[in-house]
Amino acid sequence: MNYIEELFSLEGMIAVITGGGGVIPGTIAEAFLKAGARVSLWGWREESLLQTSERLNRKCNKKEDIHICVVDAGIEERVSQALDKTVKEFGVPVMLVNGVGGTKGKSDFINVDLKLFDDVLKLNLMAGVVIPAKIFGKFWIKQKIRASIINIASMSSYIPLSGVWAYDAAKAAVLNLTMGLAREFAPYGIRVNAIAPGFFLGKQNRALLIDEKTGELTERGKAVVTHTPFGRFGNAEELEGVVIFLASERASGFITGVCIPVDGGYLVHNI
Repeated sequence: MNYIEELFSLEGMIAVITGGGGVIPGTIAEAFLKAGARVSLWGWREESLLQTSERLNRKCNKKEDIHICVVDAGIEERVSQALDKTVKEFGVPVMLVNGVGGTKGKSDFINVDLKLFDDVLKLNLMAGVVIPAKIFGKFWIKQKIRASIINIASMSSYIPLSGVWAYDAAKAAVLNLTMGLAREFAPYGIRVNAIAPGFFLGKQNRALLIDEKTGELTERGKAVVTHTPFGRFGNAEELEGVVIFLASERASGFITGVCIPVDGGYLVHNI
């Protein structure tokens, strides 16, 4: 290997990626595979996991390095069982990417549907960070394994987005937990970092940003692009470099508790 390959190689690493059927988790999986890692895709819809697995195999030709596990990341017992299953079938993971997340609906605060609020909060916070981080952290500490976690934060971790109250609250908590877990896990050699994607078109937000009938930007889509100094949405591939950097012990082994925005300047927009 040359210097760059040594710095960013993930050769021999096994990563679990939750929400594995999603656009961003799938992109992260592809980046890891290309950098030499093996990936276990976790999600609650087997069909979606199989589609992602097949797509990754076509692009990377690494079928033996791709594993899938059907699990609800919001149920502690099932996450524990899924970890045991993954270890037996695929090997011991040293990386967890918490890719579960998403939002539904949009309303004024006084008209918030509290049941929906609770569902979105549980999806993004409990399934999205708390439960997987607890199970994996306990496993790694007991086994004395140096490892790392990458959480998926959001622009709303910093600035609330209008009308998506539960998502805002959950993603703000993801940022807070990233720092708190980094401090608690550091003595055990476990790093905890996050990325905060700006606006990337995915399964959850496409209908909010793109008019399905015309293909044109919706009013919200126009507002996002106007607020983004680069004047466009992000391309999923633009997340690859930052996740490989954070995954590599050689490149970022002294970095923990940080969140790196990948947002086209969204957070530095001014007037």
